Amino acid sequence: MEQIEFFAQTTDLCKTFAGKKAVNRVNITIRRGDIYGFIGENGAGKTTFMRMLCGLASPTSGTIRLFESADLEKQRKRTGAVIENPALYPSMTAAQNLEVYRVLMGIPDKTVVSELLDFVGLGNAGKKKTKDFSLGMKQRLMIAVSLIGNPEFLILDEPMNGLDPMGIKETRDLLLNLNKEKNLTIVVSSHILDELSRMATCYGVIHKGNLIAEFSSQELENRCRRTIKIVVDNPSKAEYLLKTTVNANFDVMADGAIFLYDHFDEAAYINQTLVSNGLAVSVLAPGGQDLEGYFMDLMGGKNQ
Repeated sequence: MEQIEFFAQTTDLCKTFAGKKAVNRVNITIRRGDIYGFIGENGAGKTTFMRMLCGLASPTSGTIRLFESADLEKQRKRTGAVIENPALYPSMTAAQNLEVYRVLMGIPDKTVVSELLDFVGLGNAGKKKTKDFSLGMKQRLMIAVSLIGNPEFLILDEPMNGLDPMGIKETRDLLLNLNKEKNLTIVVSSHILDELSRMATCYGVIHKGNLIAEFSSQELENRCRRTIKIVVDNPSKAEYLLKTTVNANFDVMADGAIFLYDHFDEAAYINQTLVSNGLAVSVLAPGGQDLEGYFMDLMGGKNQ
């Protein structure tokens, strides 16, 4: 049987509320094995888009395919989701909550409850009521609920929202384990860009309902890469000197500009080497930006 590569695909997906497009002609493809980081400011359309993927909202227009199929009712049985605030029973323990969902979903294997509690790190929660859980514990229990049906595809809306640094790390480690150990494909929205960058394999950026960019983690790394930009009157000679004197990692652009990707603390020595070998250095300056700066620039260019 041919292996399915695309777990979610949307074509010109739209959702309109009171004449305003919350999601506007969004085309997204989520591939097998991805951890897809979905980024956007509050009100950008992230949750609306994810609700349509899950069947909690109907598109105004456009199409959704799950597992390369248009039979969404059938294919959604292969997905799990945590959207906004799913219901937990505050007077029940973690095990009792999972047991309720196991019965509701018709899962016959009772051992799934203890297995999932152990996997999300709640195996020792014992008789503690859910109302007394920390926010991080509640988030992990919600994720456990989403895993009861043994899904292949997981949709998580802001699972790190409001967590302290320890809770964020625990959630991130859990998602990485789900991706690697259970082979789950995951789409996760978050505004905590640094945390997304530690696990996402690709990204989609939504702004005012429009998908404005999609790129892989490698493309993002290259775009945010720290550099030293060098402009000289003889790029070929500079290239030779950078190779032979400091064994530098660099690229030479079509216009002759050189972007150096290492030896950042040796800028003065590199400048001296170039000048002492007869080169006129017109630019030697640091470049690149951090992840947050890159996304702010990306969003800033779309404010019109």
